[in-house]
Amino acid sequence: MKPRKVEIWSVMTWVFLGLFALFLVYPMFGILKQAVFNAEGSFSLAQFEKFFSTPYYSQTIFNSFKVTLAVTAVTLLLGIPFAYFYSFYQLKGGKFLFVVAILCCMSAPFIGAYAWIMLLGRNGVITAFIKDIFGIRIGSIYGFGGILMVQALKFFPLVFVYMNGAFKSIDNTLIEASANMGCTGVKRFFTVIMQLSMPTILAASLLVFMRAFADFGTPLLIGEGYRTFPVEIYNQYLGENGTDHNFAAAISVIAIVVTAVVFFIQKWATRRYNFSISALHPVQKRKPRGFGGFLMYLYCYGLTALAFLPQIYIIYLSFRNCDGAVFKPGFSLVNYEKAVKKLLVRSINNTMIFGIVSLAIIILLAILIAYLVVRRPRPLNHAIDTLSMLPYIMPGSIIGIALVIAFGKQPFALTGTMAIMIIALVIRRMPYTIRSATATLQNIPISTEEAALSLGAGKLKTFLCITTPMMGNGIMSGAVLSWVAIVTELSSAIILYNNKTITLTMSTYAAISRGNDGLACAFAAILTVLTALSLILYLALSKSEDIKL
Repeated sequence: MKPRKVEIWSVMTWVFLGLFALFLVYPMFGILKQAVFNAEGSFSLAQFEKFFSTPYYSQTIFNSFKVTLAVTAVTLLLGIPFAYFYSFYQLKGGKFLFVVAILCCMSAPFIGAYAWIMLLGRNGVITAFIKDIFGIRIGSIYGFGGILMVQALKFFPLVFVYMNGAFKSIDNTLIEASANMGCTGVKRFFTVIMQLSMPTILAASLLVFMRAFADFGTPLLIGEGYRTFPVEIYNQYLGENGTDHNFAAAISVIAIVVTAVVFFIQKWATRRYNFSISALHPVQKRKPRGFGGFLMYLYCYGLTALAFLPQIYIIYLSFRNCDGAVFKPGFSLVNYEKAVKKLLVRSINNTMIFGIVSLAIIILLAILIAYLVVRRPRPLNHAIDTLSMLPYIMPGSIIGIALVIAFGKQPFALTGTMAIMIIALVIRRMPYTIRSATATLQNIPISTEEAALSLGAGKLKTFLCITTPMMGNGIMSGAVLSWVAIVTELSSAIILYNNKTITLTMSTYAAISRGNDGLACAFAAILTVLTALSLILYLALSKSEDIKL
């Protein structure tokens, strides 16, 4: 009897299951164990009882849901009209508008919060100007309102990108048919266009919800008394007023359950709109005219300018003379000189090394997992797909804590090393590229690969020379999002980093927390330029004006 030939993709399945078990499932069980076992090793639900019986802690659930739902609603209200005007009208400077809008969401959220404090804080430039000129004290930037404003301006471009893709997939014959039936204007927008775009709206809502819910830096800097889940987890794990790792683990478990419930609700709602459309006749863009056209330009450029203002202001302040938290008249490179003395070179090197290595691993994983899921649709491969999505619904601080618990002691002592930073970045940011690669492969007909095989090409050669290149655009699109998310990562890095593994994002945050505002602006400006160059390079290489999420 001939020995059974080992199939390479079956081996890959078990390899990926092993990797996810080691680097994701095992750390998550570590958090669960720490949450339900006390210091003496006895099973106990005391930490959960403490959380739900103490309003001081349980209020964080309500706070997080309240601000996150508000952010999601506002980003939809801002992003959908923006995408509609961009997709259905020939706006002058459209490509410039696209790039700047995307840049608004491609920086660490806490940098935007920091900039708005400098602009609208108690001693902010705009606050002082309005007070001096008009004698009016404007409302506080801190608390619920400040978090809502900062996150909405940061995340509305995500809705714009999603909806731009959805609007481009609408067939113009459907628009014409609705017009022939007397459905035009606002009525057509809500009854036809919005209904056709509902799966995308739900997907964009989930992305914004998860990003806002997991955001750690913005509520920490601008929330003051408005306490949220991620901040409370951080305070319990690394807070200055005492730590309780078991309690932090219990809050982390609650956060995982909450985000998982939201994720499955979104998946259920999406199934109700399970249809596909193909733009055989793409929508023809019209020229904006009259007063309505003026309002379109005012809305799109005004909203983009407002969202991009914090980054421009940070770059401006990076050249101002500064002593600690006090900016002085005059301009110089003193902040950058201080940055060079304060680990700038190490921060840049670490950011680039971590980013390049993590992205290379992510791309490799994405290609292989996408192929397993789409071309080898088996239960185990679908399990891999599900596992790969888990980090998408978890705050980064939870992943950071899980990795410390799992790899903080022998036989897997990785705490404080470059390896654990890269592992965290890969786990956190791989869903973007995997989802994009999977969606692209689903649109590639299998007959293309069958043709190559029939012409004598082997399976491996077909995969490497035919399938992978055809997935190129989807991989690049997801990779640029993963890259920007990697270089701006804060929530997991703040748990895992040390002086040797510090990155640009962490250097910026450390300078802010120590009151070195000029230094913080220098680090933030360099980080902003790095993310901008990443986007420009992607658009140049892909020869596209779109990023597909």
